[in-house]
Amino acid sequence: MKIPYYPGCTLKTTADYFETSAIASAKALGIEMVELPDWNCCGVVGSLTSDDLIRHLAPVRNMLRVEEMNARGDIENENRLLTLCSMCYNTLQRTNARIKQSSEDLESINNIMYLEEEPYKGTTEVVHFFQLLEEMGFDELAKKIVKPLKGLKIAPYYGCMLLRPEELGIDKPDDPTIMENFVESLGADAVQWNARSICCGSYHTVSNKEIVVKLAYEILHNARKCGADLLITSCPLCAFNLDNRQEEVEAQYLDFEPIPVLYFSQLLALALGLGVEATAFDKNYIDPRPILKKKGLLK
Repeated sequence: MKIPYYPGCTLKTTADYFETSAIASAKALGIEMVELPDWNCCGVVGSLTSDDLIRHLAPVRNMLRVEEMNARGDIENENRLLTLCSMCYNTLQRTNARIKQSSEDLESINNIMYLEEEPYKGTTEVVHFFQLLEEMGFDELAKKIVKPLKGLKIAPYYGCMLLRPEELGIDKPDDPTIMENFVESLGADAVQWNARSICCGSYHTVSNKEIVVKLAYEILHNARKCGADLLITSCPLCAFNLDNRQEEVEAQYLDFEPIPVLYFSQLLALALGLGVEATAFDKNYIDPRPILKKKGLLK
């Protein structure tokens, strides 16, 4: 399978190991992620104005690239756009829903993009990597695992952007199971916990760090209390707030015990037996290798 892939900004910088592990894992599963040419930022920061059509320009321009790839023959009859980042997925999905509901909005955006060779026809569909794995079948994924993660207790962290709003999410917001099914297909145990869809504080980490530290403590402490060895996420901002902010959490909360936070693709790469370059555990702020060695999953 060849599928157009939208990386987004952070996966080319501080979260490059998210992309590396995902691409390597996809290749091992027979999926070629073909990066969009000439992509731009998804425009994740939303407008507070009532007339916010212009904020949808950036996502539409990216979705146009999928139509162009099909027209050139770079891919064949594949109108889906694959995402890894939860925030990019949510942003692209919101725009896709808007323009599919309003031909007038689509026409207006195409008028703004008059320098493009062709107008956007609105045929692209946005999918997250988890949805692609679900389509493959988690039972089938389990058959491809060469190093089952037995004995590892994982807390799947959805956060906000994968589940809300309900009509755009990858699963039911009140009772999601897709990440739990993923974890179990790797041979690990999915921890049942209460904080799996609590907001991490998002961009408050820039100007109101104390809010993020409090939320991070509540989320991470709940995961530990429920028996988790580590957390997984698909959001680079969540990863920063829950992983890199643990130094501040530990300084403020005396009962806090640090816990590794990984991208789901890192554990997938480990379970597929892809080696240290693909797993890139050296790039996590809280080192996951000690617990993985303790569980017999790393040498």
